[in-house]
Amino acid sequence: MVKEFLSQRGTGFEERDVSRDPSAAQELVRSTGQMGVPVTVIEGQAVVGFDRARLEQLLTSSQVGQRPSFGASIADASKITAKQGSGITLGAYIGKVRQGSVAQRLGLVPGDIITELNLQRIANAGDLERALANLNRGSRFSIVFLRGNKTMTTEGAL
Repeated sequence: MVKEFLSQRGTGFEERDVSRDPSAAQELVRSTGQMGVPVTVIEGQAVVGFDRARLEQLLTSSQVGQRPSFGASIADASKITAKQGSGITLGAYIGKVRQGSVAQRLGLVPGDIITELNLQRIANAGDLERALANLNRGSRFSIVFLRGNKTMTTEGAL
C-alpha cells in the first residue's frame, strides 16, 4: 500500500527488502529501532506501517517550496523538428522520460510533442515549464500531444 501511495503521488522512493538484505535489516533497526515493516523514512522521520495521515504530513512538509516534478527532459520542438527535416512543429519536445515520473504515468515517450496543457497552447519548452509551474502538487490536468502524425490526449495529476 505504501508503494502504491507514493507512486500515485509521483514520489520517488528506494525499496529495500529487509528479508533478503541483512545489512538493510540491521540499518533499519539501528536507525529507527523498528523491526516491523513497512518502514518509510522521510527527511529522517520513520513511519511504521501505512499511516496515510503521517505520510501526507511528512511529504507535504518536505516538499514546501519545491516545484512539482514532471519527470521528462524537454526542448523546443521547432528546433528538433527543423533539424529532422520534417518541417517545423511548435510545442515541447519530450526527450528522456524518468521511470516512475508523472510524464511516464501519462504515457509520454521520447519523441512526443506536447502542444497543449489545460487548454493552454504550448509553443515551446518555456511555455510548458511556465504552465507546469502554475500547477500545485495533486493538481489534475490534461495534455494534448503529437505522437508521429497522431494527436493524442491524456489526463493526470502532479
